[in-house]
This record gives sequence, structure tokens and C-alpha cells, in this order.
Amino acid sequence: MTQMHRYRSHTCAQLTTGDVGNNVRLSGWVHRVRDHGGLLFIDLRDHYGITQCVVDPDSPAFAAAEKLRAESVVRIDGEVKLRAEGTANPNLPTGGVEVFIRELEVLGAATDLPLPVFGEPDYPEDIRLRYRFLDLRRETLHANIVKRTKVIASMRRRMTEIGFAEYSTPILTASSPEGARDFLVPSRIHPGKFFALPQAPQQYKQLLMVAGFDRYFQIAPCFRDEDPRADRLPGEFYQLDLEMSFVTQEDIWNTMTPVITSIFEEFADGKPVTKDWPRIPYDTAIRTYGSDKPDLRNPIEMQEVTEHFRGSGFGVFANQLASDSKVQVWAIPAPTGGSRAFCDRMNAWAQGQGQPGLGYIFFKDGAGSGPVAKNIGEERTTAIRTQLGLADGDAVFFVLGRPEKMYKFAGEARVKVGLDLNLTQLDQYKLCWIVDFPFYEWSEEDKKFDFAHNPFSMPQGGREALDGQDPLTIKAYQYDAVCNGFEIASGSIRNQEPETMVAAFEKTGKSRAEVEEQFGGLYRAFQYGAPPHGGAAFGVDRIVMLLCGVQNLREITLFPMNQQAEDLLMGAPSPAEPKQLRELGIRLNLS
Repeated sequence: MTQMHRYRSHTCAQLTTGDVGNNVRLSGWVHRVRDHGGLLFIDLRDHYGITQCVVDPDSPAFAAAEKLRAESVVRIDGEVKLRAEGTANPNLPTGGVEVFIRELEVLGAATDLPLPVFGEPDYPEDIRLRYRFLDLRRETLHANIVKRTKVIASMRRRMTEIGFAEYSTPILTASSPEGARDFLVPSRIHPGKFFALPQAPQQYKQLLMVAGFDRYFQIAPCFRDEDPRADRLPGEFYQLDLEMSFVTQEDIWNTMTPVITSIFEEFADGKPVTKDWPRIPYDTAIRTYGSDKPDLRNPIEMQEVTEHFRGSGFGVFANQLASDSKVQVWAIPAPTGGSRAFCDRMNAWAQGQGQPGLGYIFFKDGAGSGPVAKNIGEERTTAIRTQLGLADGDAVFFVLGRPEKMYKFAGEARVKVGLDLNLTQLDQYKLCWIVDFPFYEWSEEDKKFDFAHNPFSMPQGGREALDGQDPLTIKAYQYDAVCNGFEIASGSIRNQEPETMVAAFEKTGKSRAEVEEQFGGLYRAFQYGAPPHGGAAFGVDRIVMLLCGVQNLREITLFPMNQQAEDLLMGAPSPAEPKQLRELGIRLNLS
């Protein structure tokens, strides 16, 4: 007879009716103990699943089983038996059998739990993060983390299959003057100097193209000292980073669309996934959806209706249109929203957002109703209805202002209408590319042009556009991937011409000397034969968040920080020892 393994012959997900009559050994955590009139039922859990175990008062293991606490780690020996008729659990792979316990050994006793694992009740986040090792035992979070590892493995496999190779870029690097704040790392060997953790491998991956590696990717950690949000973790996050040589932006879209689509399809649990992603220009996205990351599950498309209000009897709008030529009126159609109650709710919501209100018309009995319809008259009301294709039982809301100042609010109103009227089809993944981003934007605060997106992008029209065009009219070879209202990727064709690079930065107030100093590695590299190249970075965390159907990145991350950017489990950040500071030549000035 072969000797049984010290801890287990099977995992807690393996036993089936085919094992009935066999003696087995299981090890795992006590998920819960139930007392059924003298019989004790122990649900034993490991990474793979749950097995029901039973012990009766005649078993030598009964006394030890009575003392078990939840989450203790135990070894159980026993015989596999069929569950009694009517007691099988079809939701468990092991639901047709149970193990009658003959012997029980406590391998790791648990004290009183600060956080329940069974049942997964809501619990304060600070407790969940401080005791993350217990939180990670919960079935939902455990499954999310497992799904995350499978998504990343799928990304790696698919990228390798289409000819990309994974290269690791440095974690200790130089501070970058662009983008978010860097995490700085003091150098002991070079007192007074600092490394930075990379905000992204941007410059390194471009240097790899200059070095001739052609197709790079990496599951790359990125570090940004930013304030946390639900869809952005403080500290660190991961991206599927990629770069390609000798490509146009169409090549990148055509390469990555099937990769990301197939990853979504693999993990979408049967939900529909967009196969042929629409390519929506930035200006169109702002005007139609009020956002550069539109949720296309919502069918509502906004339209401009300015002319219907110009010179109308609706003074609030007509007066502003007469006094400011840049003011517009945008309409948000609301199919099925045609009741005064719904329109009043939306108006109250708008006031809660700090707006004066939200004008509306709702249609019934072939006519428009409400104060706006009354003021503009039947002819204009009918023209609006015809333009938007609305019917009885529908409504339309109006937002007035300069587009750059009001588009975000209009977009939020569109989102709310879609959700409140159940028009947004939640159980699917709608993906698109947002293209033709503006290259520059005007900073009112600094009274200068800033890069609207990525400073390393190629402007459409190249050097000629920089020399001859109004900077605010220049578009970039720049694009984002969007899914269900979340930006999941950003990328561009890079500016690999050194003189064009300098000219682009000069428009933002940087001198040639500053460009050469701050981006010396790239600038020097471009002097020695740089291929046209471009790429993108897909947010691993956001993609997993979408695939797991959760609203917060902490639900798909092993050991996240809290909203104050603290690691409650390890107690970080923490003060440095005086000796460490002396070695680094650092003195604190916290006043």
C-alpha cells in the first residue's frame, strides 16, 4: 500500500461520486461548522474549492471537531460517502459527496477573527486592508485575483503569438518633468541625487525601437505619486505596454483590436463584446457623448439645436445666444422619458450639480409640453422633435453654454438619462478607439500652451503644422481605447524627428537646451537613425476591473493602499531611521 501524502491526497475541489468508498486525506481552512443534532458538518476550503466533511459523536475526532474555530487550518482523514438523498449541492463540484471524518489534526489554529470570511458581509475598508490576508480568503475577492492572473497570462500568450517579445525595462530611472509626480528614491552612493520610479516605460520602449527590437511588450509596473480615485490606484499600477516599429496608427489599431477583443471574449462569461471597434474622432466624441471616454452601451447621442432657439421666445437661451456667438444649445434625447415627473427629477438633479437647472420638453398627444415648448412655440418644438426623431412618450433636455465649459455636464446628464430610463445595456462590453486628439491645449492658469495628451506624439502634419498652424487646431497621431465609459488604453505614433521634437516643446515654453537636458536619452538616440514607431499602454487593472464587474480597483488588487495612499497591512509609508537618513545625506524639514 502506498503511503499517503503528509497533508493531502486530494484538493477540496476534486472528490466526486467516483471516489465513494475511498479513504482520503484533505487539508484546508475551516470555512464553517454546523451542528445538526449531534452531527457536526465542517465545510473545508482550500484554494480550489470546498468539500463537506461530517463527524458524529462515535468518531475519535469528534472531541477535536467540537473545539474547532473558523479559519483554523486542519488535516482530515476519512471515507468518501454519497450525500443523503435530497441533500446534494449542485452548485459545488464536490456537492454529491461528503467525507466522514476518522481523524482530525489542527495544523494552524485561528484565534477570534477581526473579519469574517464566510458569507462575505460588508466590512469597513480599513479592517479589510489591515487584515488583507483574511480578506483574500473570501471567495469573491479570491476569484477576482485568480481571474486577474489568468487575464495577464492570456495577454502574454496572445502578444507572443503575434510576434512580440517581452523586455524588462529599469525600475530605477531618471525623474521625468512631464506628467504626474514622481516617486523619488535617494541615492546613497551619490549623495543629494535621486532616482525616480518610472511613471511608465515610455522613453525606454522608444529607445528599444531605436535599438532595432521592432515589437516590444511588457506587463509593466508604473509608479505615480497621485491622489487616489476608485478607478486609479495610488502608488503603483500595471499596464500591457507595447511598441512597434515601421507602423502607422492604423497598424497599431489593427494589431491590438483583435488581441484585446479576444481577451474580453475569453473572460466575459458570455456577455457580448464589440468585435469591430468604431474609431471616433475626439471632437465628435465630445459633441455626441460629452466625453472622450464615452459609454457606448448608452444609445443616446446628443445633437446641437442652437438655431431652433436663436431669436425664440425662450429668453434665457435667446438672450445668451444673441450676446455670445460661441454659445450653443445641445439637446439630450430621452426616449421613454416623457413624463413631467421624470423631467422634474432631472431638473432637480442638475440643480444638485450646481447648475441653474435643465430645460426640457416632453411629448404627448402629438405635441410638446413644458415651459420651454410654451415659450418657443409649436413650429420650433416640432422642428426639434423631427431633428431628434422623437415620439410621444419621449423627452429632450437642453444644455446651454460654450461647448468647452458645458460639455462635461451635458455628458453627465446623458449618462444619467441612459441609466435612469434603463436605456443603457449594462450586460455587454462596448469598445472603441477615440482618435485625432488635440495636440495642444491652452492653460489659462499659466497663460501658455500645454500638451493636451502625450508630449512624445507626432503632430498630424509634422513640422509644417507646427510652423504654420494655430496650435489649438493641430491634431496628434494619438488615440485612446475606451470600454464602457473607462479609458483602458492610451497611445500614439511617436515624434522621432529631433528637430520636430524640439519645435513641439518650444511651443510649450521649453528651450532647445531644456529639451536636450530633460530628454537627453531620446534626443540623442534620434540623431542616429530612429525608425517611425508607435505604441500604446493598456491598463491591466482597469481591464480586470471591468471583466470582474466591480467598481473599485481594490477589489482586483492583492495588497492595495487605502484612499490616503497608506499600506495598512505593512504600515507603509513609515519613518526612516536616523542612521538611514545620515547615510543618504538627508535631513527632514517638516515645518
